[in-house]
Amino acid sequence: MIKANDPTRKSWVEVPADSDFPIQNLPFGVFRTKSNPTPRLCTAIGENVVDLAMLNYLDLLDELELDNEVFSNRYLNDLMALGKPVARRLRDRLAELLDERNDEAKDLAWHFLHPMDKVELLLPVHVGDYTDFYSSLEHATNVGSMFRPDNPLLPNWKHLPVGYHGRASSIVASGTPIVRPNGQTLPQGSEQPVFGPTKLMDFELEMAFVVGKPNPLGKPIPIENAEEHIFGLMLFNDWSARDIQSWEYVPLGPFLAKNFASTASPWVVMLDALEPFRTAGPSQDPTPLPYLKTTGEHSFDLHLEVEIRAENGASAVVSRSNFKYMYWNMAQQLAHHTVNGCNMNIGDLCGSGTISGPTPDSYGSMLELTWRGSKPLQLSDGSERKFINDGDTVTLRGWGEKDGIRIGFGEAAGKVLPAII
Repeated sequence: MIKANDPTRKSWVEVPADSDFPIQNLPFGVFRTKSNPTPRLCTAIGENVVDLAMLNYLDLLDELELDNEVFSNRYLNDLMALGKPVARRLRDRLAELLDERNDEAKDLAWHFLHPMDKVELLLPVHVGDYTDFYSSLEHATNVGSMFRPDNPLLPNWKHLPVGYHGRASSIVASGTPIVRPNGQTLPQGSEQPVFGPTKLMDFELEMAFVVGKPNPLGKPIPIENAEEHIFGLMLFNDWSARDIQSWEYVPLGPFLAKNFASTASPWVVMLDALEPFRTAGPSQDPTPLPYLKTTGEHSFDLHLEVEIRAENGASAVVSRSNFKYMYWNMAQQLAHHTVNGCNMNIGDLCGSGTISGPTPDSYGSMLELTWRGSKPLQLSDGSERKFINDGDTVTLRGWGEKDGIRIGFGEAAGKVLPAII
């Protein structure tokens, strides 16, 4: 068993019962404070962040023999580059230091422990490249049936994980405002496009995995080794402008409808911490080609939800889904991504694609939830939403829970601002 996952551990740091961050989680992030604006690495425990650079300065991480530059860093990339075994030893050591049975660090807590609501959490990974997949059978079927009722799934869909290359520069941390994008659209009944703000602003409920181990150009990652290259997971909202998308996506796929912004949670939860939630994925028929065939459990039972909150405070949880619904799992996505020899680099991000479940309340986008606006949703004050309005904040949450232990990701939230015209 992974030491840090010990379900009997308790921390001397107070952890509320519904916290995403018990001692069994210990995700990695990057933060700064007003008094010290220099970014540095951290972990989360309860409602606090732990300054890893300060822990190392206090000689509490000496046994790891890591340079302080690894912790006094803007991004996690250098830590990930040291390899999963090093990150695993670091996580185990953090669990040891924060354990209620260990007083080694307790009296020094005022040096390294900060209330989470008093710090700024930054995008934790320098993302060099970003790929978004399209791997939910329910989502692909729903969207396909809207536009191709007689042929919802294209012939290749059940043979390979469909994906496209997205825009890494516009991936932002939770809490970053999102400006409504402008673009070309083709109004219904028109023969000529018009230019202006999107009228069909949407979210996409996704998870994303972070590549922590590279592969050389020309050398594919075998599916049996794929998870060795995946450092951890984040929540991910791939914002979408549906009217821009429907006009531009033929013949080469999404462009301006997708590249204006994607929101990521500030914490990378190691795959190690998610081991208790492994589960079998959906049955795959036809059987995947050998390079995509997996054995064992490669899906994860992670609860997901999306909340919309208006500026006046009215809100509603509009979707409750689960990561386990994904037809193509992460190992298959990464094996397919590299089977042609594509080289992945440390920090590369791969989005799962919209995660939709089998029931209408588990769909992962407004496009599906309102069925292209024909079935509006209601917020708590009775106001309706067909798509996302200016002033709305969309918040994604996700967690696994088993045997009284909840491992979560925090939030991926963004408020939509009016377009700049």
